[in-house]
Amino acid sequence: MVKIFVITYSTYGHINKVAESIVKGLQKSGVEVGRYQIAETLSDEVLGMMHAPPKADIPVIDANKLAEADGYMFGFPTRFGTAPAQVKSLLDSTGAIWQKQSLAGKPTGFFFSTGSQHGGQESTILTTLPFLAHHGLLYVPLGFSHPNLFDNSEVVGGSAWGAGTVANGDGSRMPTEKELVIAEVQGEKFGAIAAKLAA
Repeated sequence: MVKIFVITYSTYGHINKVAESIVKGLQKSGVEVGRYQIAETLSDEVLGMMHAPPKADIPVIDANKLAEADGYMFGFPTRFGTAPAQVKSLLDSTGAIWQKQSLAGKPTGFFFSTGSQHGGQESTILTTLPFLAHHGLLYVPLGFSHPNLFDNSEVVGGSAWGAGTVANGDGSRMPTEKELVIAEVQGEKFGAIAAKLAA
């Protein structure tokens, strides 16, 4: 069975909430799902000053584990329009599996969270694509595959690049039902593409 890893870094829980819908969609497509989180690099003291809740009870992934999957869906918030340092730390640790070309040809998708509508959802993914290029990973975007992506009646996170949510600068806004539906659709479509690639 095709195995997809859903790998997140989530400070306040928004990304983990979106990931639940990504997983639902993947499971609907018939693939096996492995759920992991990226290691925290901030100290407990700093996290306390940020009023960050305790981390979810999700296994922490390391670079070598990545080789076991047939595809990946990464979810993380933006930090000034790029991936957080924690994500970069994981990606920077993949030199050994890069030498073996362990990830080459495997599909990869993204989902994300920003503090505002214009907080860098698309640039966060755009600036992560060089990692895919160097590993020979295949980027699978969401495309405009759901009507919610055309909804201008309210704030709706996500774009052709992937599902997303807008958290507000203070983290007070949790993912909406429309955003979670987009995420589930992304998961299902990604799983179907990954299965075709693995056939």
